[in-house]
This record gives sequence, structure tokens and C-alpha cells, in this order.
Amino acid sequence: MMKKIFLYFLLMGFLFSACEDSLEVAPPNNLTDEMIQEILASGDEERIKLIMGGLVETLDANFRLAGDYSGFSSNPTNPLTNQDLFGNLRGNDIVLGEATLGSTGTYETYYNIDASFEPWKADSRGTTYTWWLLAATPHTNANKVLAYLDKQTVEQSGSKSLKDYRARALTVRAYGYMLLMERFQKAYLHGGKEGKGMPIYTEYGVNTPVAPASATETYDFIKADLKEAAQLFAESQIGNASDGFTTDKPNDIDRGVALFFLARTSLWTGDYATCITATQEILNKYPNFIAEEYYGIDNSRVSALAAGTDDVRANDNAFSSLSRNPETILGWVDGNGAQTYQFSNFNCFLEGNGGLSAYHMRIDNRLYEKMDDNDYRKSRFITTPVAYTYPTDNRERVLPKYTNLKWGATIAKQHNVRNNQLNCDYTYIRSSEVLLMLAEAQALAGQEGAAKATLNKLLAARTKEGSPTLTCDNYSSMAGLSVLDMVKLQWRIEMWGENGLEYSNSKRWNVDIDRNGSTVHWSSGKIYKVEHMTYEIPIQETSTNPNWF
Repeated sequence: MMKKIFLYFLLMGFLFSACEDSLEVAPPNNLTDEMIQEILASGDEERIKLIMGGLVETLDANFRLAGDYSGFSSNPTNPLTNQDLFGNLRGNDIVLGEATLGSTGTYETYYNIDASFEPWKADSRGTTYTWWLLAATPHTNANKVLAYLDKQTVEQSGSKSLKDYRARALTVRAYGYMLLMERFQKAYLHGGKEGKGMPIYTEYGVNTPVAPASATETYDFIKADLKEAAQLFAESQIGNASDGFTTDKPNDIDRGVALFFLARTSLWTGDYATCITATQEILNKYPNFIAEEYYGIDNSRVSALAAGTDDVRANDNAFSSLSRNPETILGWVDGNGAQTYQFSNFNCFLEGNGGLSAYHMRIDNRLYEKMDDNDYRKSRFITTPVAYTYPTDNRERVLPKYTNLKWGATIAKQHNVRNNQLNCDYTYIRSSEVLLMLAEAQALAGQEGAAKATLNKLLAARTKEGSPTLTCDNYSSMAGLSVLDMVKLQWRIEMWGENGLEYSNSKRWNVDIDRNGSTVHWSSGKIYKVEHMTYEIPIQETSTNPNWF
């Protein structure tokens, strides 16, 4: 009965608009669970898509969640993108604006890492529970779909659509549990392996609380879901090459997305062989890199942009336009799923948080100085402070040294002049991150030559036009580094500002945050211990599930 009620409103919209005679589907108020299962078991692709298509098409929203998790609709901690940012703001490599911002406000509080602020505590409704609720949402949403798409139903049906649909739901469920493990348990290779994992729920509805599985059992469950998903995507034959990759549909959950999270989970757990295999397959489908001309804005243009004699459109920045980004594995276009949080936080030229609101996202001088002069990524940061005037009421802000230009654009998508709009596309997963996972796994597996060869592909792609091709052997700041440390440095440079990766990588590498020695950081706190990167299980969870104790 629960499943029937759940699908009732979904089916109303689809079935009333369909021709009942041709589809031979009963009116929605007469559909029973048995009738739905009969349709799914029939293998009739047209009727299956009518019943299930609308339900699974929205699953990609789980990768861009932004609910009222804090309890307040306008709280900046609600979106996944901002939760990732507030992790990075506690790191080494991003500096939030200047000291004139002060110590109050959500952004400032996370950045300051003051000892009085303890966001990892179990009783923190505004932090820990907010992070928990968001991460617990995907597996609940996935189980709604999987209630109809159990393995036996999909296998017996023979429907390629059902294989696709089950694979999407499995990927989303695994992703949710992955977030919970990364946030709420110790890094697996640094004390987490011997600890607890998560309570594993495989059914939708009101469940009797179950005891948390071990960390190993939880990760095995995650990887099993992802391996099955990858196999089902291949068998579904979706995509132009009928191989499970829908490279022409960046918002699709496909084999590439499943393999991405399999690689990430495998890297976290030390399963380097699986990580290597998964990443190599993805990179075979995404061999191209963002071109230099579309990788943000070159610092040489800033003076003209400030003077109003030059403009850069969001359409011409790979980080705000999917058409310029051949690396996008999962992303959304403006008007069809793209969110503006990242663009607002990191674009200093528009009237968002990172621009007019003066939350300028700057790079720490210590990382900036490690970039080779022949690396064009070094020119994606402002080197001389400049006054910039925003179009609304001609308000002016000084853009400080080291402000990033990676997401820079003076004109938003769908607009032809400077204004207060923030239209953009948004990339969540891209292939450079896959390459870095591959290089790290190779280095940790003892394949140092292969790791350097992998890293050299990225360095060649990021070499300034007209300069000698960069390699691991001639990159100025990498002399004397171990291969693993070379990879870690390139993680920090290439993925700067993206997806909370500095924060999660620091936890995975068991590295404390230490801002001592920086000439740019102005925070009251200087040290953030890796032990505090693991959130305590919130009391709202432990009070309803006594099995935690």
C-alpha cells in the first residue's frame, strides 16, 4: 500500500496524458502494486518508461541538494555546494577576503577556525545535524525507486530501461552512504577501518532503527552497489556507443558517474587496483582537457575589465559553461538544474558573495608560490589590487591580490551586458579529478613511473602556450618531492576551490591545517586538527537509534 500511495501522484500526471487504449494501462486510481509489478515484469519498454521514467529522471538532483537542512530556508549551510565550501574555508589554500570582514557571519565563522567554534560537536543543530541530514537524503530517495526495482524484477523483465533505472538508483544510494562515511567516520586508512560504519537501510519507509555496520561492511556495501550499477549501465546499452556512457548528456547518471564514485571510495579504502581500473576506463571516454583560453580569466585582462573596456562572458569560461568544458562528467546547464552557489561564491566580477559582498575567494600565497611560472593556472589570480565598479548603483570594491579568476566573468549567461544576474552552468564532476585519483592510486600502488606519466598529461595540458612543456621532472616546485607528494600538490592546484576537496583530501591524507607562515591568512585561528574533520554522530540520530551505543 505504501508504494501505491507513493506512486499515485506521479502516475496521475503521466497516465492521464497517455492513451489508455494503446498502452493498456488502467486509470491511476485503479493501479495496484501487483499491476505495476506486472508492467515492470512485462519488458514492455514503452509502458515501463511511462510508469518509472519520471521517477528516475529526478535522481540527479541528489548531487545538487539544497533543502532546508539547517531548519532555516535562507541559511547558507543548506546547499551541498556551500557545505563543501565551508569545509574548504577551514583549510590552507583558500583565504576569505580580507580582515575587514571581521569575525561574525557564517562565512567568517567557518574561515576563522577559532577554538571557540566547534562545528563537529554532536549537539550542533546548525552544523553537524545539517551536514547529516543532507548526506542522509540520497539513500532515502534512492530506496524509494529501488522499492520497485529489486534485482529479481529487473533480471526477469529483461528490460534495458529497468537496468538503467536500477543502476541510477544504486549509484545515488552509494553516493549518500559515501558522504556519511566521509563526514562522520574517521578516514578508513587512518583509524576508521577498525571503527563503526553506518546503519544500512535498503528499504524505503519507516524502518526500525538498525545497528551501524562496521566501517568495512559499510564500504563493502557501497562498492557492491556501485559495481552492480556499473554493470547494469553497460547492459542497458545507453549512450551513443551503447556502452553505458552518456557523454553527450552531462546531467545523466551513467556508467561514468558510477565508476567515479567507485574510484573515489576505492581510493579512500586503499583498494588501488579497483581505483586504477575505474579511472582508466573513465579517462578513455574523456581524453580532452579544458583549453587554456577557457580556463578562467588571465590576470593580464583585469585592468581592462576594471576600466570597462573589456568583458568576459560566462559562455567563454569552462567553469561556468559546459559547452567549453570537455571534462564535464556530471553537470547541469543554466535553466535545467544548474545552481549559482559556486559561481556566486567564486566570481569576483558579479554581484554575488565573491564579488560585491566582498567574500573574495583568494589563494594562499604559499600555494601560489608553488605554481611554476610556465603553468597558466598561476595567471588565474590577481597580482595587483584593483578597484572594480559593479553595475547596480555603481558600487565599488577593491579586488585584493590573490583573488581568483578561475570562475571569472563580467557578463552572466543569457545576458549581453553587465548586470546583477548570476546565470551559469555548473560542473560537479570533471575528468581532471579522475586523472588525479588515478595518479595517486598508481603512486600508492608502487607504480611511480605510471603515476608520473599520468601526471605529465595534466601538466602538459596546463602549460602556458609558447612555453616548454611542463613535466614532473621540470616543474620548479616539485624538485625533490616524492611522486606521491607531486600528486598531492597538483590536487591542490588543479582542484582549488572545488567540491570541498582540500578539506576531504586533508582528512584522507591525515594532515592538519596549519596557516602559520602565510602572509595572506588573517584568521584568528591558525590550526585545525584532522581529528575535528570527523563530525560526531548528531544527537538527533543517536537519540532515535540507541544502537549507536
